[in-house]
Amino acid sequence: MSQLSLSIESSLLVRDVAGEYRPANADEVLQAAQRLLGAQLRGREVLTSPQAVRDFLRVKLGALEHEVFAVLMLDAQNRLIEYVELFRGTVSQASVYPREVVKESLALNAAAAIFCHNHPSGVAEPSRADEVLTSTLKTALSLVDVRVLDHLIVAGNDVVSFAERGLL
Repeated sequence: MSQLSLSIESSLLVRDVAGEYRPANADEVLQAAQRLLGAQLRGREVLTSPQAVRDFLRVKLGALEHEVFAVLMLDAQNRLIEYVELFRGTVSQASVYPREVVKESLALNAAAAIFCHNHPSGVAEPSRADEVLTSTLKTALSLVDVRVLDHLIVAGNDVVSFAERGLL
């Protein structure tokens, strides 16, 4: 068996613009996984499937080399309306503006929110700044009747939940 056929048989395939099949590269596999996990979450009862949320966030944020702060916007039944990446930062921090989080939650008519961000350092432990930010955002969103259900920090394969730690 040739090296090419062995490679094709053991790889995921994608169709190029000419209609020919070729092995998918790593970025294409990750993009397909993100679409699949996103589709599985959309419209589901997010809180009854915390593992699906963790898996989705690991794929979305776990390998990034810069910080991203995102929000899972939920409806009144805690179903996902949309995953929104609101802020992009550097290797060690991202600036988050409560006004923009409130504005986006109102634009999407969210009833609840789950915050998430990554730590490119590989350490998922929340910092004091993370705790203060969560408290500030929770207060701001409560003024417009949006409940904050959790704040998840992703570092590689590790995901830490503020709710599970009693930090909310």
